Amino acid sequence: MAVEPGALTGAHDGDRQSRGRPAVESPPDGAFQSHVTGAHGLKPRDGGGGGTGPLVPVGRWPSGWTLEVRPLGGGVVPVERLSADDSLLLLSDGRWPQDVGVVAVVEGGTLRDGSGRPRVEAARKAVWHGLDAVPRLRQVLRVPPRVLGGPYWVDDPSFDLDHHVRVAPPLASGDDADLLTAIERIRSRRLDMRRPLWELWLLPGFRDGRLALFVRMHHVVADGVAGLATLATLLSDEASERPARAGEWSPRPAPSRGELLHDSLRSRSRALHGAMQAAAHPRASYASATQLWHGIRGLVTGAPGPVTSLGGLVGPHRRLAVVRAQLEDVAAVAHNAHVTVNDVLLAMIAGGVSALLRSRGEPVDGLVVPVLVPVSLRRPDHQAGLGNRISQMAVGLPVGEADPVARLRRISAGTTSAKALPHPSMGAVFSNRLLGALLLRLVIRKRINLLSADIVGPSRPLSFAGATVRDVFPLVNLLGDVTLGVGAISYAGRFELLVVADADLHPDVAVLASGAAAELASLVARVAPHCRARSRQGAEPVGVPHLQPTHKGIE
Repeated sequence: MAVEPGALTGAHDGDRQSRGRPAVESPPDGAFQSHVTGAHGLKPRDGGGGGTGPLVPVGRWPSGWTLEVRPLGGGVVPVERLSADDSLLLLSDGRWPQDVGVVAVVEGGTLRDGSGRPRVEAARKAVWHGLDAVPRLRQVLRVPPRVLGGPYWVDDPSFDLDHHVRVAPPLASGDDADLLTAIERIRSRRLDMRRPLWELWLLPGFRDGRLALFVRMHHVVADGVAGLATLATLLSDEASERPARAGEWSPRPAPSRGELLHDSLRSRSRALHGAMQAAAHPRASYASATQLWHGIRGLVTGAPGPVTSLGGLVGPHRRLAVVRAQLEDVAAVAHNAHVTVNDVLLAMIAGGVSALLRSRGEPVDGLVVPVLVPVSLRRPDHQAGLGNRISQMAVGLPVGEADPVARLRRISAGTTSAKALPHPSMGAVFSNRLLGALLLRLVIRKRINLLSADIVGPSRPLSFAGATVRDVFPLVNLLGDVTLGVGAISYAGRFELLVVADADLHPDVAVLASGAAAELASLVARVAPHCRARSRQGAEPVGVPHLQPTHKGIE
């Protein structure tokens, strides 16, 4: 039985649901007033000055905008539009929710009271202190009429931290399978688009007295790199040590319809000017178009991927499995084989896919299966910026190769060739609707059913509200005919994978997880025998098709 959208809402929580939220239209000019009440006794900052106008930003600081009272009729509220890359993610959101997230396991000591219950107020206070550094988490996304331009971000005047930091029912058995079942139950509920697009759930009852956290956010908020930076900001005790100003906040006024129209006309004027410049310099335009084509050619041309049981259309339910490994093992293989850590990850995935297909009785001899690999376009000095700055490249996985070392070397050669090509922003590629629709059809015809994402995490453990974060697993999203995804992260000496699969197409995803762990063990034995192969499968796959909704008291 599928979980209904409201299945995880506690009986006392109805007053906080979206039906009681104000309309998304901007307030009248000059009529802005803040009615925000901070959670757990933390009050929003007063606008100060005793003026009669709304608050406006007057200066940019690392933690956000500085606010002061704007006299009635004066000043202009800046409009923060959704980028082209972020807008692309909204196109498929109606059918395939574009949520990404992180599953973490933390020590329970400081996050549990004397009776063992989670201290949700301590968690909310820790998050509140980190929000100043990530203002996007207090903003909502508004979609105006087309004449007023594209979607834009605005501070949520009714921001309620209690809604975003919540407690799930205790885990029944406290093992990985039980945890992943609970994660999928939460994931199956859509984020409320009328609120800031993120949630942090505490899941009590994990083994050894520990707690689990599930942080999820919409993909328009951040890509993998930015999402990890956001998580590191929230899961850091340094946030709670900031000055008292961290407990104060006042929402900025929303731009008026006139300001939106002005911003939209200015944007269209810039686009028209760019088109005229391109027409005036045809050689430069041709060179740019050629470079763009070289960047996407691997995604849309050539022979399509093979027809296997990996194909199909992604449905609403997922099955999950985890793989735990030691980063020392992965790094040793990469170093000794003269490849990258990402190459080792792709080899693990190839071994897992090979095991999965063999278990289904499908022939794999000579089989090469393509996988999508994100390419970060972020400069080293912009790692923490929110939004999406990624491209994609397709890499062939030789799942039919019997020798693990030969497979790794073939993968390394493929990634080296793919990296040598230019990688344009996906927003730039699909910015034109007609061209974007055509290219999307070509991508679908390539039959790419796998997605891999490798994130470099902190080398030292994070802590949240005084509790050490032990494990971190990144959750990627699926869409279209990409029915299998693997998110991996190097964190505090560990290399941890979370496999997500369409539940109906891949109920046996545990076979892939076991095959990936076995592939790494084989590589360690062959390439880095001085390291002890310590990788192990962490959990059985779980999903929600046969789960009953739970109505236990969620706080």
